[in-house]
Amino acid sequence: MPAAAEALRPHAETAYADELAALSAADDRPRPARWLLSPWAVATYLLGGVLPDGTVISPKYVGPRRIVEVAVTTLATDRALLLLGVPGTAKTWVSEHLAAAVSGDSTLLVQGTAGTPEEAIRYGWNYARLLAEGPSRGALVPSPVMRAMAEGMTARVEELTRIPADVQDSLITILSEKTLPIPELGEEVQAVRGFNLIATANDRDRGVNELSSALRRRFNTVVLPLPASLEEEVDIVARRVGELGRSLELPEVPSGSAEIRRVVTVFRELRDGVTADGRTKVKSPSGSLSTAEAISVVTSGLALAAHFGDGVLRPADVASGLLGAVVRDPAADRLVWQEYLESVVRERDDWKDFYRSCRDAAAR
Repeated sequence: MPAAAEALRPHAETAYADELAALSAADDRPRPARWLLSPWAVATYLLGGVLPDGTVISPKYVGPRRIVEVAVTTLATDRALLLLGVPGTAKTWVSEHLAAAVSGDSTLLVQGTAGTPEEAIRYGWNYARLLAEGPSRGALVPSPVMRAMAEGMTARVEELTRIPADVQDSLITILSEKTLPIPELGEEVQAVRGFNLIATANDRDRGVNELSSALRRRFNTVVLPLPASLEEEVDIVARRVGELGRSLELPEVPSGSAEIRRVVTVFRELRDGVTADGRTKVKSPSGSLSTAEAISVVTSGLALAAHFGDGVLRPADVASGLLGAVVRDPAADRLVWQEYLESVVRERDDWKDFYRSCRDAAAR
């Protein structure tokens, strides 16, 4: 196992251990059973703030405070939490940090896919031991959800709507009765105080499985919106690019704010179907053009500038990544991108170098 310091992306409870410890030391408010922090401190960890001793808590989520407060309060009740939103609205990021702040462990995770089996949510078997000694506790392999129930922790289910409907519904008894039957052993696992579950889902992707009404009733749904303003989204992208650059040990690239603002502006205008000044309507491509994709485009440009440029983030460093993010459907999206370049980007006097770089990237 690699040392935590060598991990490419440390878990939230590791990366922000100092902040969690400082919050715990300063937190004198009531804490629900088996919570590491009070609901107030969990919200402060997510939203950022300054503690009485001067410790600065960095914001993990930039958005309406009430959204975080409702999410945290839900976890303090007996209802599970469903984080819903379009791709790139930080659902997974918020889920991880909530679990880290509440339970100190964000790794009790089920990754939803079209092939996720029921065993991933309930339990499986060590078949060598099962054949040798028959059904027994020793042969049983607990799922992350079962472990969370037994230990009073927070479990996470990512992309819940990608899991087949019959597998999704294995959560109903767990969430309503707080019990997981093991009929092979004539036993059950009862959830202890502190257990809860966070699921994430988006309804924009094709081919997803809708939640049954019975399962949806077991969740309190919190919708995570796209960033409300250009400034807010630029701040999110700049912050995450800086964090990723440090984790990848990329050299600091100065004067990148102009390109970050341009990338975010392009994403917002194409996503909204209108320019920032509201004067020109534009066609939207097939992709989601999320904040997460903007972060990826700028991070890739940062690497290009650091390793193959002069250390300054320039339009040519982000042009190819921007093209790849926008043009998902080679036929339709390429026309949308070319029309946007010629009718919007070309007309902006201070975007001439950006226009030339994007045009050259599209011509390759």
